[in-house]
Amino acid sequence: MISIFTDGAAKGNPGPGGYGAVLLYKQHRKELSGGFRMTTNNRMELLAVIKALQELKVHGIPVTIYSDSKYVVDAIEKGWLWGWQKKGFKDKKNPDLWRVYIPLHVKYKPKFVWVKGHAGNAENERCDRLAVEAAEGTNLPADIGYERAEDF
Repeated sequence: MISIFTDGAAKGNPGPGGYGAVLLYKQHRKELSGGFRMTTNNRMELLAVIKALQELKVHGIPVTIYSDSKYVVDAIEKGWLWGWQKKGFKDKKNPDLWRVYIPLHVKYKPKFVWVKGHAGNAENERCDRLAVEAAEGTNLPADIGYERAEDF
């Protein structure tokens, strides 16, 4: 089984933000992070999941994603995402990211597990540190999906 831990952060929400992910498979471990100059926490939570799934080299192995984001976990595990998709994401936030996520979901069929944030889960805490450090970076790029959406 592949275990993926994810977290997102935004200072100010919206504000500078970042994501962090830890991927575990057998003896292998990979950490990912990135930041943006202006974004939201929910975007970073979802982007952490997307970036982690994009790193996978094989499919057919069960994938479990651990996230402290009710937004992400409930959207998928409670099936809300599929209703949003049917309605063309009308009046929903982050349609650009959800559209990137959907084919990854179809390919890997991950199971999501909600974990309480800041509750001592070592991997979730590591993801939080990665996300916060990324958000605090310098010369952060634009989150084009967020900044373009704000123009409309």
